[in-house]
Amino acid sequence: MPGNPSRAGGPAPAPTGPTGGPAVRGRLPGHLPYRWRDGLVAAAFLLPNLVLLAVFTYRPLADNIRLSFTSWNISSPTATWIGWDNYVEWFTSAGSRTVVWNTVVFTGAAVVGSIVLGLALALLLDQKLVGRDAVRSLVFAPFVLAGAAVGVAFQFVFDPTFGLVQDLLRRVGAEPPAFYQDPSWALFMVTVTYVWKNLGYTFVIYLAALQGRRRDLDEAAEIDAASTWTAFRRVTWPQLRPATFFLLITVLLNSFQVFDVIHTMTRGGPLGDGTTTMVYQVYQETFVNLRAGYGATVATIMFLALLLITAVQVLVMRRGEER
Repeated sequence: MPGNPSRAGGPAPAPTGPTGGPAVRGRLPGHLPYRWRDGLVAAAFLLPNLVLLAVFTYRPLADNIRLSFTSWNISSPTATWIGWDNYVEWFTSAGSRTVVWNTVVFTGAAVVGSIVLGLALALLLDQKLVGRDAVRSLVFAPFVLAGAAVGVAFQFVFDPTFGLVQDLLRRVGAEPPAFYQDPSWALFMVTVTYVWKNLGYTFVIYLAALQGRRRDLDEAAEIDAASTWTAFRRVTWPQLRPATFFLLITVLLNSFQVFDVIHTMTRGGPLGDGTTTMVYQVYQETFVNLRAGYGATVATIMFLALLLITAVQVLVMRRGEER
C-alpha cells in the first residue's frame, strides 16, 4: 500500500516510552540507569568493609604514626611531643643495628628454608607413594598449632640438659652447642623452630600448584627424553612461579612479624638482644620499658620497610610478566 513505510521497506518507528516520548537505553521504566544501580549495589557491599578497615586498620595506623613523635609512658594519660627525637635515637643506636641484623637473618633464613623445604616435600609427596596422604597430613599439622605451644615444645627439644638434640649429638660424640648462651646458636634455634612450624603452609601451596599444572607438558618432556632436572627447570618450575611469588610475599611478611616463638623460647636474649627482632623490640619498648612513643617509632619504621619490600616485589613480578 503506498505511503506505508513498513510495507515499502522504510525505517521502523522508534520505540517510545510510557509517556509517548523516546525510550532511554540502559534504563527500565521507572528505574535508575543500570550503571547507577550497579554502582549502588557495589557501594552497599564495599561500604561495611571500608568502614571496618578505616576503624580497625587505618585509624590505629595513623595514631601509631602520631605517637611515634611523642615521649609517652604507657601508664601516663598524657604524651609529650618531641618531634623526630625517637627516630634520631633509633637510627643512631648501636642496639638498633643488632636488631636489624637479627631481623634480616631470621626473616631471610625463614623465607628460604620454608620455600625450599616446602617445594622439596611437595615434589616428593606429589608422587604415588604408599601412605602419601598420611604423610601430607603430618607435614601440614604443625602449621595449625599455636606458635607459643610450638615454642614451649621446642624448648625441651633444645634443652641443654636433657634435650633431644643434645642427646643425639652426645651419642655421636659431638659437643652440643650452647643454644641458650650463644646469640648465634639461639637465633639458629628459633629460626629452625619457626621453619618447622611454617613448613606445612609452603608445602600445601606448592602441592596445590603442582596438582594444577599441565600434565600434557610433562608427557611431552617425557617423550623428548628430558632428564629430571631439565623437565623440572623447563616445564615444572615456570608453572610454579606464580605460587612462588605469592609465597615470597606472604612468608616474608609473616616471618617479619614473628613474636610468639621468640618470646616463649628466648625472651629476645641471650645477652640482652641476641634474638631480638624489630617486632619484639616494639613489645619490649612499649610494655617492658614503658616507652610507648619509642615503640611506636620502631613499629612505624617496620611498617615502612614492609611496604617498600612489598612494592619492590610487585614491581619485579609485573616486569617478569611483561617479558
